[in-house]
Amino acid sequence: MSAPTYQHIRLDVDGPVARLTMNRPERMNSMTNLMVKETTQALARVAEMASVRVLVLTGAGKAFCPGADLQGITSGSGSDAVLTPEDFRAPVLLREMPAVTVAVVNGACAGAGFGWACGCDLRVATRSAKFNSAFLDVGVAGDMAGPWTLARLVGASKARELYFIPDKFSADEAQRIGLVARVFDDDVFAEEAEKVVNRLANASPAGLRTMKANFTDSEQISLAEFSKLESERHMELFKNPDTREAFAAKVEKRAPKWQS
Repeated sequence: MSAPTYQHIRLDVDGPVARLTMNRPERMNSMTNLMVKETTQALARVAEMASVRVLVLTGAGKAFCPGADLQGITSGSGSDAVLTPEDFRAPVLLREMPAVTVAVVNGACAGAGFGWACGCDLRVATRSAKFNSAFLDVGVAGDMAGPWTLARLVGASKARELYFIPDKFSADEAQRIGLVARVFDDDVFAEEAEKVVNRLANASPAGLRTMKANFTDSEQISLAEFSKLESERHMELFKNPDTREAFAAKVEKRAPKWQS
């Protein structure tokens, strides 16, 4: 079966790593209805790929995504794709798919793009990147599940501040408040971000997926239920050949050779 053809995104899969690139660099990757639909479809496809351990979300050119294409909306020249509630599942897919999701924020990150970044497991940013919820500045309450994801990243009070007072803030500030995991200087950003991705991609496949599942389930069940589930998975992992290999590789100070 041939891979789907996309107009406003790119999806590249190379071994354990899938890369979803918002691909409208001439418009700084501003979001269209078609981009929303294509991204949701692509993420659903990746979620079914057992071989993919890491999903990278990024933007083409010098921006991540500044939110909706306001010029297209106001001029009537934007994509005419019609959205349904199903098309807004990208944050859920990013949060709950088996693969670890990483937002590689290479520039402006605002509005719905900000929401997508918050839906990822990790965020790394170039130092010149700027963040902004942006919704209230254009008279809307927002979409892409930001109040749910952002509050769990930076706390309920800070999330409300960033939404109700939508000032731009720097990558360094994003790291200070716990939104961004790593910030790298612009001239080394691509290289350093790739190191983060490769470190994840080279981790134990079973261990990585189980850890992701643990975090996903921890948000949906009680502490007692989670503790039982976590311990069962932990004991099951000890039966996995890759776990024995990980222990041996650590003792022998060498790179592990995964079987799965």
